[in-house]
Amino acid sequence: MTTTPPSSDRRVPSLFPFLLASLAIIGTARLILENFNSINRPCSSLQQFSSETLSESGDQILSANISGDEFNVGGCNIFDGKWVLDSASSPPYTEKSCPYLTKQVTCQKNGRPDSLYQNWRWEPNACKLPRFDAMKLLEVLRGKRLMFIGDSIQRSQWESMVCLVQSIIPEGKKSIHRNPPMKSFRAEEFNASIEFYWDPFIVESNSDHATKHTVQKRLVKLDSIAKHGQHWEGVDVLVFESYVWWMYKPLINATRGSPYNVQEYNVTTAYRLGLNTWAKWIESNINPQTQKVFFMSLSPTHLWSWEWKAGSDGNCFNETHPIQGSYWGTGSSRDIMRILQNVFEEMKIDVTFLNITQLSDFRKDGHTSVYTERRGKLLTNEQKSDPNTYADCIHWCLPGVPDTWNEILYTYLLYDYHIL
Repeated sequence: MTTTPPSSDRRVPSLFPFLLASLAIIGTARLILENFNSINRPCSSLQQFSSETLSESGDQILSANISGDEFNVGGCNIFDGKWVLDSASSPPYTEKSCPYLTKQVTCQKNGRPDSLYQNWRWEPNACKLPRFDAMKLLEVLRGKRLMFIGDSIQRSQWESMVCLVQSIIPEGKKSIHRNPPMKSFRAEEFNASIEFYWDPFIVESNSDHATKHTVQKRLVKLDSIAKHGQHWEGVDVLVFESYVWWMYKPLINATRGSPYNVQEYNVTTAYRLGLNTWAKWIESNINPQTQKVFFMSLSPTHLWSWEWKAGSDGNCFNETHPIQGSYWGTGSSRDIMRILQNVFEEMKIDVTFLNITQLSDFRKDGHTSVYTERRGKLLTNEQKSDPNTYADCIHWCLPGVPDTWNEILYTYLLYDYHIL
């Protein structure tokens, strides 16, 4: 599937119209819709990612054909495919079977009447993803630390990964440790940990507190990262993500250099400067022989239903099926994608870019909508009756779309550590 922008010329609002519990007030600047041009060239190794592995649709080429559970050297783009309804297969876990899910993502428990969103499977056009095997992943992670770094979207991916592996670990051999801004799941017999670190901007900001990050005016320190970086040192597998917190307004307050001087920056300019700071930290602190670095692409939003259904005036509420055909929504910024491409291209250390944006963009049905919490409390019936104001079309239900992100991450880890 291609990433052709929608043909509608309707003006896109500049700010998100609602508040979210964990992200406080979130908005988005008008996002760029022009074509994303890049080079389509397979890489010789999964570990040798550069921006040159982005296809014309903005997708990464995975240089392995996956047939069943075996890898064969080739050139399969696992990010180019379709969602297939697989009702015969149950989701990999349930809300009841995984005690580590937060109320924010347990849509069934929160009253969602349908469950079809749990039964869609991502199917690449030219190959198959290997079936997720929790034991194989834990063998990969034996004696290692896997850390997800980012905002509440990344926290959902962490919860998904914990749920995917925890069921095979006996009681008494697994545990959760919370030391804000860190959460860590331990698999004792494997001496392995799956961790989450709260860091919505990657660089330092006034929203870095794990629970008290609601601020009236966001401030980002574009050249400061050491406070966060000390927690990443020595981690074996790092998975970064940072997007939606940047998109509150077209301009963002930030500091850079000395003396301490707050200025307004265009968001895309600030994002590039912040990502350059991150890139320098990676180059100075990561040993590519022993550590793996991944970066998740943008997690799309579905705020305006007119983008996929002409003439409508809603959002993701009541959506039950993925979008069919070519689609690229305004919730995914091509400007940010270009910045990521350029920064990775200039880096001296290889970073594996997991381009989940397009495949997730089809899943307008997968969001928590009104079946979630706001400011730590579940939505009231009155709030649920007003989805245009209260529907959360940013976060994802679990089980759901983030499980697919982890299946793709799992595929790369198996290859990198030569398990298959």
